[in-house]
Amino acid sequence: MKKKAFVFLITAGGLMSFYLPDTHPGQPSRHPVGIESGLISGIYHEQTQVTVYKGIPFAAPPVGPLRWRAPRPAAKWKGVRICDKFGPSPMQPKPISFLMIGPEYVVPQEPLSEDCLYLNVWTAAKSSNEKRPVMVWIYGGGFITGGAATAGYSGEALAEKGIIFVSFNYRLGVFGFLSHPELSAEDPHHSSGNYALLDQIAALKWVQKNIHAFGGDPDRVTIAGQSAGSISVNCLLASPLAKGLFQGAIAESGSLVLQNPLINMKDKKAAEQQGLALAKRLKTKNIQEMRELPAETLQKTSGFYTPTADGYVLPGSVSEIYSQGKQTHLPFLTGWNADEGFLMGIQKREEFAREKKAFGADSALFDKYFPSVTDTESQASQIAWSVDKTIGIPQYAWALKQNENSSSQTFLYQFTRKPPATGEMKRFGAYHSAEIGYAFHNLDSIRRPWEPVDRNLEKIMSDYWTNFVKTGNPNASGLPVWPAFSESDPVAMFLSEDPVAKKLPDWEALNFLYSKYPGR
Repeated sequence: MKKKAFVFLITAGGLMSFYLPDTHPGQPSRHPVGIESGLISGIYHEQTQVTVYKGIPFAAPPVGPLRWRAPRPAAKWKGVRICDKFGPSPMQPKPISFLMIGPEYVVPQEPLSEDCLYLNVWTAAKSSNEKRPVMVWIYGGGFITGGAATAGYSGEALAEKGIIFVSFNYRLGVFGFLSHPELSAEDPHHSSGNYALLDQIAALKWVQKNIHAFGGDPDRVTIAGQSAGSISVNCLLASPLAKGLFQGAIAESGSLVLQNPLINMKDKKAAEQQGLALAKRLKTKNIQEMRELPAETLQKTSGFYTPTADGYVLPGSVSEIYSQGKQTHLPFLTGWNADEGFLMGIQKREEFAREKKAFGADSALFDKYFPSVTDTESQASQIAWSVDKTIGIPQYAWALKQNENSSSQTFLYQFTRKPPATGEMKRFGAYHSAEIGYAFHNLDSIRRPWEPVDRNLEKIMSDYWTNFVKTGNPNASGLPVWPAFSESDPVAMFLSEDPVAKKLPDWEALNFLYSKYPGR
């Protein structure tokens, strides 16, 4: 017997429900839902019994006079808004696949627009009374590229497992992070920049106000992100503006807890100077003229922009806030992948050997942990060192700091499975972002010659992630036991062909490197 499409309408008078005739999987089956801005409809997938609502405005378009301002509320509408397509992706360079990053994580080349503040909801709830836990996903891309409109970020499989999955867009690059003295002067909080973080906070506030309409529980929200998305989670835990908007956090491969060689966090003055330099390069006299420039012009000439210690969204640098223990403490799941340092490149053995000079009297210890006697040994050490200094040590430090003076547990992982590959893709190993398809149960969105062990790991990891969203703990009956991490017991779950929890084999090296960071 075929399943029928269950339709529900939430109004001020309560929940009304009825059945529609059978629909085919993936065909429109409109379910009007009442949110703050009006009624919306989505697409019901009969096979999974998941309804997805795409392209829901969570803020007004940040265009014209709203460029470089905090997000404003979305306009209300009459009738039922059809939410069956992703909204435009943020302005960014031409989206293309590169190296190990395949099309599953690349947004469509069109449309790209400043008008990008839309979110998406996947839910299998049949009633607004179900109060399912919620996962809010923040994409990566170095704050330069990315967006929610990708097959790899589909929340359908996780929604099947009983959670509500939300993804959203935030402004990128110059549109998301420009600071300028004029912008600071016109702002009621005397800050500028961090518009991308304000977008993220606006999306979380939207979840608090509206997720109940989709059967979600606003008191059980977990934020999650990878790479720049993980750094965003880092910032949200540090920001006083985000307190109370979520109760758990998942951070995959990205942190500013320590100085990051890939992303240099500026203070307000330095960020404003960067904005002044851009204005001069564009030959504009003031912010009004900069707001009148075409978005394409800004995109082509702007450069690299990242989160700023603006004194408002972030009262200080992320590292300062964490060193003072002022971040939000809550259940935390974090980790990194074995071969993420590949992108840093390989030096000649003699050049790498000079790295130890920076450690002065401790250079012998550096040699011990990163030996470089032979070319083969040097290459392996360089990859390990690149992983540690860009992601491993900052992520390890974050795990330590979340445990300090906290009653909440932290769970650490190491993703070591090398996804099966052919040709040139073999060289990337357990690369940056490789874990996402497993955690989202989305391997089918990635073109690889998957093996049975990958399918098993996909199930285990997606169960871990959804269990954490549900309870603040990844463990459940039938899964390998994942012990909590602590400084005295630095254990991690090694996610590979045969997942197993064990003490970090390189914890001595991590502690040594961590001890060398100033102001930790």
